[in-house]
Order: sequence, then C-alpha cells, then structure tokens
Amino acid sequence: MLTVRLDIQFEKLLQQLSNKKGLSKSAIVKKALELYIEKEKQQTQSPYELGKDLFGTGKGGTRDASTQYKSILKEKLHGKHAH
Repeated sequence: MLTVRLDIQFEKLLQQLSNKKGLSKSAIVKKALELYIEKEKQQTQSPYELGKDLFGTGKGGTRDASTQYKSILKEKLHGKHAH
C-alpha cells in the first residue's frame, strides 16, 4: 500500500481526468507509474538492447552482413566485373 500526498491543484486535475476518463484516481496513478518505470528502464538499456529485436529483420540479404561485409563486397565486385 502506498499513500501519496498531492497539492490541491494537482488533486483537482487528477479528479477532472478521473471524471473525464471514467477511471479511478488510483487506476490513473498506477498507469502513470507504469509508464514512468518503463521509460526509466529504457533509458538504462544500451542501444543494442533497445533495438535487438529489429536487427536482421530486413527483407533479403544476410543476417551477418555487418561481420561479413568484406567477403560480400568481393563477391559482388567479382560478379560484376567477371569476364
């Protein structure tokens, strides 16, 4: 259980939002904390961790193009200029 003290102005804004959305103030605060915590987690992750599910998802090509670029380039140049 957690108790939070809000200033009067913020309490009024929260109550207005609660009425407008048809949600309890607790539900709004829980969602806000959830979003805040998720944002904080993302800020502590490395760029690799943030995008690792996207790497290698492009259509075509090879998944190891970044480590095999020299051999891939040689193959393409050899194929283009082969006589």
